[in-house]
Amino acid sequence: MTHNNATRELLSNALEENQISLDTPSQDRLIRYLELMQTWNRVFNLTTITAPRDMVYLHILDSLMVQPFLHGERLLDIGTGAGLPGIPLAIVNPGRQWILLDKNSKKTRFLTQAVAELELANVAVIHSRSEDFQPAQCFDSILSRAFGTLHLFSETTEHLLCPDGILIAMKGKYPQDELADIPGRFRVKDITRLNMKGMNIERHIVRMTRV
Repeated sequence: MTHNNATRELLSNALEENQISLDTPSQDRLIRYLELMQTWNRVFNLTTITAPRDMVYLHILDSLMVQPFLHGERLLDIGTGAGLPGIPLAIVNPGRQWILLDKNSKKTRFLTQAVAELELANVAVIHSRSEDFQPAQCFDSILSRAFGTLHLFSETTEHLLCPDGILIAMKGKYPQDELADIPGRFRVKDITRLNMKGMNIERHIVRMTRV
């Protein structure tokens, strides 16, 4: 079995196990994205997760499970790193416009190349700190996967969020201490524990809105 076919089988099984239905072109793009990440990782150190099965679950599935929580048409993935969760979500949501933001120039170089190779017309890559980013339009949803505390996330993205926009933070364990430190200008909309089948990990989605 070739590397590509092995990854395809891993992805297909993971999707089926978690009741996520994707067409073949989307699955092809996700596999190509993982291949690009592995190739660039040898030089750029994009991720410490490199085993094929772990990449399928902890990169792709972890990202796709955020999909039910998305809001609106303009979405920002802040501190996107290697493009997570933004690239997998952009692949399966071609009708939404995505900005991938990161302050690391090596990572944004990889992202620019990946977006071009995957032909993702709905994605733009920005090399900037969130505090310095001044787009022409606000965002309906702003996502973070490994950006920092809920306090830092809300403080540094407040100027980017539409009035009715939602901040979506991907967390591991239930962030009890962080919840107590959210700025008063924000409130928690909901907290959802995710149940990813096939991988024994704890995951929570915290959504926040302006008061």
